[in-house]
Amino acid sequence: MRIKRIQEKTASIASEIKNAYIDFGKMTVSVVAIETDVIRDGKPVIGYGFNSNGRYAQGGLLRDRFIPRLKSVGENAIVDDDGTNLDPFKIWQVLMQNEKPGGHGERSVAVGVIDMAVWDIVAKIERKPLYRLLAERYSDTEPKNTTFVYAAGGYYYPGKDLDALKREMAGYLDKGYSVVKMKIGGEPLKDDMKRIEAVCSLLAETDQGADPGSRLAVDANGRFDLQTAIAYAIEMQSMGLFWYEEAGDPLDYALQSVLSEYYPHPLATGENLFSYQDVRNLIRHGGMRPDRDYLQMDPVLGYGLVEYLRMLEQLTMHGWSYRRCIPHGGHQFALHIAAGLGLGGNESYPEVFAPFGGFADRTPVENGYIKIPDVPGIGFEEKADLINLFYRLF
Repeated sequence: MRIKRIQEKTASIASEIKNAYIDFGKMTVSVVAIETDVIRDGKPVIGYGFNSNGRYAQGGLLRDRFIPRLKSVGENAIVDDDGTNLDPFKIWQVLMQNEKPGGHGERSVAVGVIDMAVWDIVAKIERKPLYRLLAERYSDTEPKNTTFVYAAGGYYYPGKDLDALKREMAGYLDKGYSVVKMKIGGEPLKDDMKRIEAVCSLLAETDQGADPGSRLAVDANGRFDLQTAIAYAIEMQSMGLFWYEEAGDPLDYALQSVLSEYYPHPLATGENLFSYQDVRNLIRHGGMRPDRDYLQMDPVLGYGLVEYLRMLEQLTMHGWSYRRCIPHGGHQFALHIAAGLGLGGNESYPEVFAPFGGFADRTPVENGYIKIPDVPGIGFEEKADLINLFYRLF
């Protein structure tokens, strides 16, 4: 088999929402389509990939370095031993030729975009949903087609008061989510606490047999210095939150370690760590506790699933369970990875980052869990607004 064509485009996720650091008004996404000469159901197999929110489109890197490398090699360099399917690990090695170790930067995102499209192809050729293929290859348990998801929202935008925040969160509960997440760090501590308390009061009205705070996660997006991170920790300590996410800079392992001494409840971080070496440093030096904390590495932002599997190897070596991983990104690729590898769940964006966020149209969330359709590949074809965007672009 061979790759016939690789196309790359830039799309927009323009939005008026903000977190503690980023205004998403000019945010862009790279989208890739890889066409093969393999025919399924009378059509050539095409794999699609795109990068998660929070990083801009990588068009220059894709066009100048990574796509040319993939096009320049022979078939034997990218196919499996049987010659009937692509080999994602061989392709990863091709993409990373002539790349210096370290300094991961934005190249990890460009590689991740291609990696997503490759895994879409591999599963389509095997005529299996990706989660099932991953379970068969990399897990010793039966694959499960349902996964825990939480609703990420609570962004800042002009004119959004406490009532609007509560209406947003109530909408997520109405959609079937049991855990919701909101942003902090974009306003002073006293104002953020009012926002947190407002959401907790809403959750208290929808009793599900748990403390209201245990169904609310908060995310500072790396905004705080140590003093501010601790101040928030002290104020929130009695609330028993689902987690307190990314208080400081993602590479400030000392801050994370000290924070864990002040905050006994779950902490979460990792979405902005892009290599297994970074993850290894976090769990060695960041004070992360494998009995309660969560790791949020995003498979697309961090060189793809090939690198994510290496990250998981590091976790196993250091006594961590895969269940402590809940990836960032809120897209179908991470959802399949969570289900296929037995992770703790996946992020979800019910109302933002459309059409890239969200899952298949015919799979509603029920009691905090979502079912993955039994269709080959990642299942982009089951999400109408996303697949139609792909068709328009390519």
